[in-house]
Amino acid sequence: MNQNEFNPIGIDSQLDWPRIRKLLSIGLFAAILTLIGDMMIGWGIQDETKKGLVRMFSAYRHAENSTLFAAALLGMFGIFLEGLSYFGIYRLMAERSQKQAHNFRTGIIGYIVFGPCGFHVPICMMLFLYRSQTEAGAENVLETVEQFADYFIVPSLILFWIFFLILEGTQISAFLKGKTPYPKWCFVFSLPVGMLIAKLFNIFGNHAFVNAIDCAWISVGNIWMFAGLLFMMKKAQAE
Repeated sequence: MNQNEFNPIGIDSQLDWPRIRKLLSIGLFAAILTLIGDMMIGWGIQDETKKGLVRMFSAYRHAENSTLFAAALLGMFGIFLEGLSYFGIYRLMAERSQKQAHNFRTGIIGYIVFGPCGFHVPICMMLFLYRSQTEAGAENVLETVEQFADYFIVPSLILFWIFFLILEGTQISAFLKGKTPYPKWCFVFSLPVGMLIAKLFNIFGNHAFVNAIDCAWISVGNIWMFAGLLFMMKKAQAE
């Protein structure tokens, strides 16, 4: 294989619809797992007398160690499975645009590498640190938590969002340009649209369910994407 040749990782010239359906179904299951973990953490009421990070953390003060552990575990496995399931979308575009499929695969790798253990688990660790330090009556709790975030979360978080932009920018572009069997308008079944829908729940105010959905916004985006693509699959096969 020369330098410019595309590596299809075993993908045939014809679409393997049963395998694509299986991957998207696994992705939907994984997204639900992650949603459960996120909502376990986020289910709480924010203290409206506080501001910034302290107000946000106040909604999570109920989360016990077992809750944080379960949420971290569910998210770690769920996000990893989501990333692997994106290869179902990769297969949709590989036949018509090898270049975009290659770019999408780059985004997948970054999502898998930095999503579970570079983003989700460290966030759970930060919440554990904040709650345990607060309960112990430690001084400068917020400063300690912010330093922890700056040193151990922000670097991987930046890399995660870079790969996320590659992933979703490529997906939306491929759908809009007709590089998949799906109708072009199906670009709406993408993470950014689903995440925006989750954020719109904030208009309902400071309620436990709303805060839980806000905490799970990426999981909601994945559910929206996988469910939408599965729902439209028969139409895509008929195209």
